[in-house]
Amino acid sequence: MIESPIGEPSGLEGSHKKDWTTTASAFQRLLKWLDGETNSEGQKYLEMRRRLVAYFDRKSCTTPDDLADETLTRIARRLEEENISGTEAPAKYCYIVARFVFMEHLRSSRQEDALASDLKRNATEAIAVFDQAQEDEDIMLSCLESCINNLEPEGREIILGYYVGKEREKIGNRRSLAQSLGITSNALSIRACRIRARLEKCVRECCRESEILS
Repeated sequence: MIESPIGEPSGLEGSHKKDWTTTASAFQRLLKWLDGETNSEGQKYLEMRRRLVAYFDRKSCTTPDDLADETLTRIARRLEEENISGTEAPAKYCYIVARFVFMEHLRSSRQEDALASDLKRNATEAIAVFDQAQEDEDIMLSCLESCINNLEPEGREIILGYYVGKEREKIGNRRSLAQSLGITSNALSIRACRIRARLEKCVRECCRESEILS
């Protein structure tokens, strides 16, 4: 008999509730749903997880295990809060949810890449701000990732969404982001500038600390 993965990290912050964790009852409901009319003692769960890991691995995801767990966590929540038992065959439904998880993962990765590219395009400005003319690029990107992860969720959403796209696409993305937050485009621009200033200060301090420790 396998044990419930209570308290494991959820992975992505997608459409599921960010503070929701898999309870023992939710996990047992998931096992029963995957088993259908038989009791496999958790073997169908393990097999489904293995297949999901293989699915994300084929998609060249760097964390296929985490994404497989994220998929099963979302399904467990749906089973706990809604009646989906008669919607689709379990395996088919798992792959439907996995596809959404993959698309969110892909979008998140592209947003981080867009922000990193934007900062690199402003290399001259960045060097002046950071006062680290010879700073290694790998250290800067590592500090950038760390500083982004330390932002509050809304701040992270704003700074990542604000720099996605080029020219007209970027303007459209910013308008949509402002609407989703219920603020004007000017208010969004002010927030983005403040967050970027905090982010640059964080990266500057991180780079300096790395230089001291090296």
